[in-house]
Amino acid sequence: MKAAACMTTLKRQAANNTRLGGWRFTVLYSCILLALIGMTIRLAYLHIINHDQLVREGDMRSRRVQQIPTMRGMISDRVGRPLAVSVPVHAIWADPQQLTKYYSSMSTNLRWKAFYDVLSLSYDQLLSRMHTNSTRRFVYLARQVNPNISDYIHKLNLPGIYLRQESRRYYPAGHSTAHLLGVTNIDSQGIEGIEKSFDKWLTGQPNERMVRKDRFGKIIENISSVARQTTHNLSLSIDEQLQALVYRELNQAVACNRAESGTSVLVDVNTGEVLAMAISPSYNPNNLVGTNMDIMRNRAITDSFEPGSTVKPMVVMTALQRRLVGENSLLNTLPYMISSHQIKDVARYAELSMTGILQKSSNVGVSRLALAMPSSSLAETYSRFGLGKATQLGLIGERNGGLCSHNQRCSDMDRATFSYGYGLMATPLQLARVYTIIGSMGVLRPLSITRINPPVIGERVFPASLVRTVVHMMESVALPGGCGNKATINGYRIAIKTGTTKKLGLNGHYINKYVAYTAGVAPVSNPRFALVVVINDPQGGKYYGGAVSAPVFSTIMGSILRTKHIEPDALRKPSKKFAIVVKTNTKKKVL
Repeated sequence: MKAAACMTTLKRQAANNTRLGGWRFTVLYSCILLALIGMTIRLAYLHIINHDQLVREGDMRSRRVQQIPTMRGMISDRVGRPLAVSVPVHAIWADPQQLTKYYSSMSTNLRWKAFYDVLSLSYDQLLSRMHTNSTRRFVYLARQVNPNISDYIHKLNLPGIYLRQESRRYYPAGHSTAHLLGVTNIDSQGIEGIEKSFDKWLTGQPNERMVRKDRFGKIIENISSVARQTTHNLSLSIDEQLQALVYRELNQAVACNRAESGTSVLVDVNTGEVLAMAISPSYNPNNLVGTNMDIMRNRAITDSFEPGSTVKPMVVMTALQRRLVGENSLLNTLPYMISSHQIKDVARYAELSMTGILQKSSNVGVSRLALAMPSSSLAETYSRFGLGKATQLGLIGERNGGLCSHNQRCSDMDRATFSYGYGLMATPLQLARVYTIIGSMGVLRPLSITRINPPVIGERVFPASLVRTVVHMMESVALPGGCGNKATINGYRIAIKTGTTKKLGLNGHYINKYVAYTAGVAPVSNPRFALVVVINDPQGGKYYGGAVSAPVFSTIMGSILRTKHIEPDALRKPSKKFAIVVKTNTKKKVL
């Protein structure tokens, strides 16, 4: 009975356990099924509804945009000679986080010692830089490394040390084109001269590519690439041979006269192209160590001076145009007083013709002409010739110069000095534009630093016949007896004007320092070139333009005419127009 009762109890417990186990199994599988359903719904939500958000989150962690730098465009002269080129080099960089594993061996390993030697770097210096930038993954160790050195470092195969390709600017012409071309910084961005002015054109925009990286920073997928604006080469109007010639002669003149500086600008009269723009002293654009930033400025566009007697041809043109005088008129050129100031010339002449006024550079003559015309007449003429206006050459840093407005309230002294180049400011480039207009017989053509194809349409600012008359008068300046006779070029006719002005001091008063000018065109029979030579503060004992800058003009222009195979046009006998008239007694009307 007891046994039967136990069996019955066991059977009941087993049945109860079976029912309990079935219930638990059902609950478990139900939970698993619900979890699967939930996961399926979640997956569906993530992949279908919230797909874009997940992709963005993933891309933020793995996708990167890399810039692919492009080589800076080449600068060449008008016939394709390279003036500025980019040379491929390497930068050496390190990963501070990766180098932490090798600190113990970096002080004793021979390969590391070779690395320190080739970069002139010590172990302590490297360690200090790594500690300073310990949280970064990129630190430059050296930039624009010589290819031989970068190849050697690559062969050392040091962990955590990498090479990155970049470029370095090289200037084959060196000193002669330094001020004009300027330089780039270590990141190949233009910071001076043409390199800065045309930076966007030369640089373009770097290409881009989209890549995917793993957590170690390694590229595992190239997704896409985008081509940006390509770089452009730049062809200048400069003739490298003429540039070198002008710089050489100018540099020698600055040294011989112990001058502070010298500037020369050569322009093609027929097109307005700047063929040469030289400044002395210069610097080496390929090695700027120890170079003062002040010496790097382009004085042809940044430094303005009072142009002195170089404006006198425009005064004579204005007087002839207004019929105040004729070609053969005589003027009283004896010294005279204006408000207790004496107007006089270097030498004393009783009377001079129009040609004689230019030949002898008579301050008395041009001042009498200026006082005989309305106050604004000269200012208007100067403005028409471009004085006081930027040339719009496209070079950053060009100054406008200065041209005071003259009206009825101007004093006679101001009007008188205005006629021989005081009271206005001009850069050497603006003065070169004036003589380019004179050489083109009164046609203003825009100056250009880039090569252009003729013909160039210009704007007439003065009658051709009038300008031609004054150009013939200007020939007398370089003839015997003229103030610029040292500018004479054997076999060629030239029309020039010299000038000398005192410099203004910091207090606004004139000081005993001078600027010597010679500006002119050649050959007169068919002007091809306009040249300006400016010698700033000569201290060799001479300071007049006829003595200091005129010989430089002769050497430079003569070499240019022969280099370009320009046919000589010198007359066997001087024209009667060139004769200077000096009389003590005359019955002709004198102003």
